[in-house]
Amino acid sequence: MDAFWTPLAMSAAFGAFTGSLFRLSRRPGYQRPFLFPLVGLLAGITAFFIYRILLAVTGAPAWLMPMLVVLQVWLWLGPLAPRFTQANGDNK
Repeated sequence: MDAFWTPLAMSAAFGAFTGSLFRLSRRPGYQRPFLFPLVGLLAGITAFFIYRILLAVTGAPAWLMPMLVVLQVWLWLGPLAPRFTQANGDNK
């Protein structure tokens, strides 16, 4: 059971960390800065389950999980992200 919960917690924490780093790369003034680590956390959990499916089907290598976490965070906070509004009401 430890082989499931420990990697899940690690990928969720890595996703939250990557989301926080993504927040630091944005210009200041956006509302809801807590949304970045939260989306990163969800992306890390989702990437973990994608990795588990790939591991069961194809025998995916271990280095693939961190790459999936970073890719999920980048997709969810980059091209597929909702439009964030700035504090003065302008949309980006």
